[in-house]
Amino acid sequence: MTTGFESRFDVDYDGELPASVDEAALDRMETVAYVLDESVRVPGIGVRIGLDPFLGAIPVAGDLLSGAFSLYIVAESAYLGVSFRTLVEMLANITFDVVGGSVPYVGTVVDALWKANKRNVTLTLADLAEAVETDEPDDRSDTAVDIPVEPAD
Repeated sequence: MTTGFESRFDVDYDGELPASVDEAALDRMETVAYVLDESVRVPGIGVRIGLDPFLGAIPVAGDLLSGAFSLYIVAESAYLGVSFRTLVEMLANITFDVVGGSVPYVGTVVDALWKANKRNVTLTLADLAEAVETDEPDDRSDTAVDIPVEPAD
């Protein structure tokens, strides 16, 4: 059995997502990625940008704040059980976005075009779909990152 999740980014991932995947978490991740990377359409050229380049206009603090929001997608991906390798790739995307975005003048272009959050959502979907496609048991504890979650009081 598979989930009926459809990505708002028209992500083309191989395989199907497992039925056990938390669709609400995927929706939250895509919402954060959309707001940071694609929420504003630039008139005349049809390119979409998000809040990331605008946050990057604030020297140093803006890129760090944007990076902190981006880490939310990594945390949700870890919760969903993506592989350690995928988490490292996601952190590399965020690092490039934060460091590249910190460069004066050029950084705004990097923030507008790199779209680390959208890339990271795509990586998550591809990793989760890969687990179903290979028909391996869902025991990926050797590559997954376990994050203990305690119920709120």
